[in-house]
Amino acid sequence: MSHPIEFDGPRLHSWASRAVAELSAQRDAINALNVFPVPDSDTGSNMTHTMQAALAEVETLPDSRRDDIAEVTKALAVGSVRGARGNSGIVLSQVLRGLSEAAVHERVDASVLTRTLEIAVTLVNRAIADPVEGTVVTVLRAAAVAARHAVDEGADLRATAAAAVDAARIALAQTPSQLEVLREAGVVDAGGAGLVILLETLSAEIEGAPSKTAFSGWSDSVAGESPVSHGSPGELEVMFYFQGDLDALAATIDPLGDSLLIARAAEDAGTVHIHTSDAGTVIEAAYGLGAVSRLRLEVLPGAPKIDQPARLIVALTPPGEIASLYRRVGAEVVEIELELEEDADYDPVGEILGRIRASGADEIILLPNGLLNRRQLAAVDKATHAFDQSITLLPTSRLVSGLAALTVHDSEQPLATSAYAMSEAASAMRTAVAVRAERAALTSAGACAKGDLLVEAHGQILQIAETIDGAVLGAAKHLLGAGGEQISVITDADLDPEALSEALHVDVMVYPGEGLGVTAEIGVE
Repeated sequence: MSHPIEFDGPRLHSWASRAVAELSAQRDAINALNVFPVPDSDTGSNMTHTMQAALAEVETLPDSRRDDIAEVTKALAVGSVRGARGNSGIVLSQVLRGLSEAAVHERVDASVLTRTLEIAVTLVNRAIADPVEGTVVTVLRAAAVAARHAVDEGADLRATAAAAVDAARIALAQTPSQLEVLREAGVVDAGGAGLVILLETLSAEIEGAPSKTAFSGWSDSVAGESPVSHGSPGELEVMFYFQGDLDALAATIDPLGDSLLIARAAEDAGTVHIHTSDAGTVIEAAYGLGAVSRLRLEVLPGAPKIDQPARLIVALTPPGEIASLYRRVGAEVVEIELELEEDADYDPVGEILGRIRASGADEIILLPNGLLNRRQLAAVDKATHAFDQSITLLPTSRLVSGLAALTVHDSEQPLATSAYAMSEAASAMRTAVAVRAERAALTSAGACAKGDLLVEAHGQILQIAETIDGAVLGAAKHLLGAGGEQISVITDADLDPEALSEALHVDVMVYPGEGLGVTAEIGVE
């Protein structure tokens, strides 16, 4: 059997999907190992969530850009840093950032894998204020050293990956001898176990073989038990995305808690994680030093966690590619046929209610995305009062707003907390649309001819353009007047996101979508 010696963009995408599946399958087993730094039984959940965020970012790339390894690795890094959850998620994000920095050519070979692990060690050591041996840091370093030795001996990608896996397994098995809390609990390090799974899935992807994860001997304790506690009463885990002077922030908040980690997306931006009993002071300091977003707080062990009921996000979209995008990022989609709105037999409300009732979910979050009129929204609201399910209707007025809301959904948080964060994300996105003029007319932006593109926001015509590029550029410049770091565009027209990004000096994401009722939706966040 022949083995590929290089990886390209699609193979990395395939590995990311495999890694998400394997982490999801082993989530409970990893959670059961989690006793350090606090026994909150969430390492498996955090690593799964972080890898899902990385994969979701890749899934937003147009098909034409998924062949570009630089685009795929950048998406994995950006998605994981922004979506990093917990200590283990921070470490995972730095491994993927290392991959992005190492993969500067069109393929990942043995040398690139080795550089990935070596860069990741450097980034993780910088991210963690006080690295501790016997943790994922130790396992990562062992994998990097083994990979370097294999490459220096002339090994190809398959052999190098296998060497890294073997070394990581050995290092993981030795973690109890390095960390007393693990020895007391009879377990290996949970984050290290998650890293081994990632490396095993990578090796299996290179081999073209099924993933094989052996948990035998990784735990001597009963799953779910936490025989020791190393958290302090009243402590919170505080996480947020920060833009500003990260070194100044670290110096300010480090004395306020422990387990400080900073996953840098750049020198002046990254995800910050700390355990503290003085969350208010930490948050106040962060807001005083820079821009804070994606703020998240969790109670550390000492207070029992609330069991979360099953939850479903129902999103309304037109049929086609935009519906597929919503499904890929985790929504149950009800397709709305806008051209059938005048048909008396067409009943989108009935379909929505039927889908909600049939789902059996205890909690429903509904994203209307501007596809229901006031009468239909009122009908949905009134009808669902009779349901046993808890149903929350979010103010997503556009499809781009719905995507913004989905990116911050956290299934492990209570419904009210998650819905509030999603509402904030949707409301914070400033939007505009480009529509074709059906006839010549005099508008607030001047005279237009039939077929011209009208850029509209807040019920006003802002600009008249002849081309879709001109319309999107004009809309984006207007929306960016109040600031922003990313433009999202949904359209069925051809656009050059790189040219737009260069002109606007921000990231531009273009999603294909037809049947929108407009030529393009533009959102700034």
